[in-house]
Amino acid sequence: MSRTALRICPLCEATCGLTLTIDGTRVTGARGDRDDVFSKGFICPKGASFGAVDADPDRLRTPLVRRDGELREATWEDAFDAVAAGLRPVVERHGPHAVGVVLGNPTVHTMAGGLYPPVLLAGLGTRSVFTASTVDQMPKHVSSGLLFGDAYAIPVPDLDRTDHLLLIGANPLESNGSLCTAPDFPGRLKALRARGGTLTVIDPRRTRTAKLADRHIAIRPGADALLLAATAQVLFEEGLVALGELTPHVEGIDELRHAVRDFTPEAVAQACDVDAGTIRALARELAAARTAAVYARIGTCTVPHGTLASWLVDVLNVLTGNLDRPGGALFPQAATDRTPRPAGPGRGFTLGRWHSRVGNHPEAKGELPLSALAEEIDTATPEGEPVRALIAIAANPVLSAPDGARLDKALDGLDFMVSVDPYLNETARHADVVLPPPPPAQSPHHDFAFNTLAVRNQVRYTRPAIPLEPGRMAETEIHARLILAATGMHGADPSAVDDLVIGQTLGKAVKEAHSPVHGRDPRELAALLTGDNGPERRLDLMLRLGPYGDGFGARPDGLSLARLLDHPHGIDLGPLGPRLPQPLRTPSGRIELLPGPIADDLPRLRAALAEPPAELVLVGRRHLRSNNSWMHNVPALTGGSNRCTLHIHPEDAERLGVSDGAPVRVRGAGGEVTAPAEVTDGVRRGVVSLPHGWGHDRPGTRLRHAGTDPGVNVNQLLDGSLLDPLSGNAVLNGVPVDVAAVS
Repeated sequence: MSRTALRICPLCEATCGLTLTIDGTRVTGARGDRDDVFSKGFICPKGASFGAVDADPDRLRTPLVRRDGELREATWEDAFDAVAAGLRPVVERHGPHAVGVVLGNPTVHTMAGGLYPPVLLAGLGTRSVFTASTVDQMPKHVSSGLLFGDAYAIPVPDLDRTDHLLLIGANPLESNGSLCTAPDFPGRLKALRARGGTLTVIDPRRTRTAKLADRHIAIRPGADALLLAATAQVLFEEGLVALGELTPHVEGIDELRHAVRDFTPEAVAQACDVDAGTIRALARELAAARTAAVYARIGTCTVPHGTLASWLVDVLNVLTGNLDRPGGALFPQAATDRTPRPAGPGRGFTLGRWHSRVGNHPEAKGELPLSALAEEIDTATPEGEPVRALIAIAANPVLSAPDGARLDKALDGLDFMVSVDPYLNETARHADVVLPPPPPAQSPHHDFAFNTLAVRNQVRYTRPAIPLEPGRMAETEIHARLILAATGMHGADPSAVDDLVIGQTLGKAVKEAHSPVHGRDPRELAALLTGDNGPERRLDLMLRLGPYGDGFGARPDGLSLARLLDHPHGIDLGPLGPRLPQPLRTPSGRIELLPGPIADDLPRLRAALAEPPAELVLVGRRHLRSNNSWMHNVPALTGGSNRCTLHIHPEDAERLGVSDGAPVRVRGAGGEVTAPAEVTDGVRRGVVSLPHGWGHDRPGTRLRHAGTDPGVNVNQLLDGSLLDPLSGNAVLNGVPVDVAAVS
């Protein structure tokens, strides 16, 4: 008999509510949940393909353990025995830093990924931590940390109320948004224009988003920070700076004026390939708009000056008085955020508390560059131990990090590797143990990370739509058992992990004067938690201690898990509102407009003004039916325009003798690949584009559909040496390449 069940989509950052049609234990359909308080029925092709993703026959059903050189099916007990036997000797012999941890992008799309990796890292005590953030978004975390004192204090554009949106290096009509959680991003942009607002898009490609814009500026890739600095310079030069209500919360305005004085529109025009008049018009329009917001994403982060570009985005929002006001850029307040503390000075944000062993790269937010993982494994130095064991959670760095060929070889040299992944992919095939989580329909869902970036405050939770299949293990239990095996507690009840976190959290909360449970007995509070299992009890804890929570009875009308379960379509918590100065954690308690590390990096940006442009540079691209490397095994999400082709401008194609559809060889510092050419004026002259996440042609994987049309790995064109020095983020865009027709 057919039935329906609700589920929050875990396939991109939009977090849309779905109504699933279920026959027995199989998802046979998915449509948008019209009653969802946030997405209101919106759905994209990924969400519509939820059933196909859920039922992919190549999803692993049982653990795999390597025996006699081959990965073979095993019991869960044998798998975790092998994990404990493989990891603990490495820790005991070589120390905790010899165990590396890699966290992939899908980690933030699951409830387990939000709850357990921090516990694993704390238990291990390793500094060898690598995540997808350093091939994606670390510059934004670093700039927020330096400006606001908190790497997670990331303002988002108030899409539904702004009058003017300046969008840089982002293509939300394809990505559905990034570091800005907004179901139906396309509809919100169309509504902006329908109410008379202005949309300006700066991108070297004429993307679907650029086609919607009032103005598209095809900037030279990698020049975003120069253009933004010139825009700030115009605001100062023409007397357009107007902090408004931000004035008491800002320091460093005069120092900033001096720092950007050389970046005039005329000085940057040639490097940006944008005329000075256009840059001045951008600044004037931004200042004149009733409300405005500047929003930038991956295109501005994966370039040599990624942190400076991310910093300048918020600088422009500050200088025009649009930070922390409706219609501008605002700080969201998620229901599971920590109890808001009183405003005042904080400890601030520090870079480089330790450095990588080989390349001496500074840590950022507790992480080392993913680009450095291979050298941390395969290179011996007098200082410290190499990474000898690896825990990879929902990660495929062989495809997502630069120079995957080197990393591919390095992984073979590990003493031990465990992968938590539903697929035997290009990275997991090296593991000694693979622990497969169940399909998403069999898992609960709450968006811890994405709600902190949402354009409207709301809270939603869905329990599993389908009971756990016999022989499967809940993803939360997999993570809990992995923590126990890795930290010397193998064999303990996995509930001990949740109990430990609950006890520590409540023990700290009762000592905080601003907490609603200050002075109470933590054991009494723990007994009041509800939920069917440890993860639900932890969610209840976070909701009740959060900014909208019931405070364990202190606010009877506040949030709790029980109240949330009574609202299956979610609870709307209202539009974003001004929050300053409460989110600030800087030593001054103010927005510090020109932090020391930023000022020290500006000479490098000035030097870029004199660098001659490369003849041909590479940029990536996103597709609505894809999300990095983990959706190419679903037939419904591949094909059509979602293909691994090299976009090249007609004039460049003619100059190089390249024909549409013919193979071309692309060579970079890390190697070369051959892909079909797609001649299109959708890219500007001097730019070629390859999509990210392809290259499914390595032996030993179990990705049958992806292997039929594997594409090429664009990151193999990179040798991993190009990084943004402040954040350690890989430079993936604007890199010089050579292109030649294959005869």
